[in-house]
Amino acid sequence: RPPGTLPFAGNGLWFLQPRHKLLDWFVGANHQTDFSTFEISVPSLPPAVVISDPKNVEHVLKNNDIFIKGSFFRSRSWDLFGNGIINADGELWKIQRKAGLRFFSNANLKTFIDAALPPIMDATERSLDQAAHGHHVVDMQGIFIELTTRLMGKMAYDMDMPASLPFSQAFDLASGAIGDRFQNPFWRIKESILGAPLRRAFFEVKRFGNSIVSSAVGKRARPNIAGHQLGEEIHPLQDNLINSLLDHISDHQVVADAAMNYLSAGRDTTAQSLTWTLYLLLRHPHHQDSFLEEITTVFPSASRSSSLHGITYDTVLPSSLPYAHSIFTETLRLYPPVPFELKECTVPTTFPDGTWLPEGSAVIWVPWAMGRSRRIWGDDSELFKPERWLGLSGSIVLQKSAFEFPVFNAGPRSCLGKKLAELLAVAVLARLIWKYNFSEVLENVEGGCGVGGERKSQNSLTLPMEGGLPVRVKLRKEVER
Repeated sequence: RPPGTLPFAGNGLWFLQPRHKLLDWFVGANHQTDFSTFEISVPSLPPAVVISDPKNVEHVLKNNDIFIKGSFFRSRSWDLFGNGIINADGELWKIQRKAGLRFFSNANLKTFIDAALPPIMDATERSLDQAAHGHHVVDMQGIFIELTTRLMGKMAYDMDMPASLPFSQAFDLASGAIGDRFQNPFWRIKESILGAPLRRAFFEVKRFGNSIVSSAVGKRARPNIAGHQLGEEIHPLQDNLINSLLDHISDHQVVADAAMNYLSAGRDTTAQSLTWTLYLLLRHPHHQDSFLEEITTVFPSASRSSSLHGITYDTVLPSSLPYAHSIFTETLRLYPPVPFELKECTVPTTFPDGTWLPEGSAVIWVPWAMGRSRRIWGDDSELFKPERWLGLSGSIVLQKSAFEFPVFNAGPRSCLGKKLAELLAVAVLARLIWKYNFSEVLENVEGGCGVGGERKSQNSLTLPMEGGLPVRVKLRKEVER
């Protein structure tokens, strides 16, 4: 049993803590138990073990039929995710994944970076230019959410989708509540008393998902020439996501659920990872300087007096900007967008370390803690060191096993959007770091964490930064005069 296990209460008191404290408890348990599997006892969970040995993680992630999301997970997340891919198992999962594979093709990834991202980045820079000229504080987490929401809206659903739409705030509220359901054994009582805003949020999320489907169905039914109405802008993708889902799934409610699942995965996790990456660069300015040096080398004719417009799919590959990729990957190690994972076993099973689990048990692995494991990463596992991902020449991004570094999952359920997230993050960060000097607001402003304070994640299924990331912005050309 892990440290802090109490008679009767087991480990339940830790699960009632804010999630960032629970994650830190898992780190401590990981350090004390090394790779040993340990049992936890929590009133809000079925009988469960926590694994951290990569061989055990591999056993789970490669056996998708033995380890499923299961009824425990779905009963808590159903109101938000319904029959979408995050919740689904079996054939329902397979058909949604097949639709996603069409959307995340290499041709579409190139279109994302080369055609869809530049105008959205231009709009982002106009907003930051105004903040710089007006000396305003801006929340970069909000900026990144706006960017990824608009990008996913356009590319996946052929819709103008600003983050200011009601569904965005509703989804944030719902995601936090779903996260609480996995920690708080009294969540049903809490929601029965205080749940009216949450029920309205669930309704808004469902309503928005249905509106995405209705819009797409309407466009498909219109008279068209070569697949498009006269005068209508041609969609840049060969296969956008909503059409791919409609081609594969006849039930429009399942399509709506799938659309919202993919939207959450595409916008929230990427925006949050961008936020944590910028935060770490602000806290480690020498790494930001190295990033700038790499950009200067790759784009020697770029001028600091203007935006970095030379970015293309080819220039943001790891072979072109290895240090930038190492920065983003190192951020994901320390701040994984899904820090806590849980599955249910459908049959009795034995792990490679000899641990036996009966049918219906839960197995948990914690990427947050695994990313800080001294056994995997060495004694400097708590430090932000992008260089750990580079070869001796500094030009090769090294790869860890997906079972040592399960940020993007692995096996049959490996993340379809991995490559897009990496290329998009590097493209966005390169443009922003090239043009702007950001300084973190540490106090006296809502969201400030105090001088020397470490920013925390808020309760959610993913890893949003509590209070956002408030910064002051200056044009780099003015700072360097």
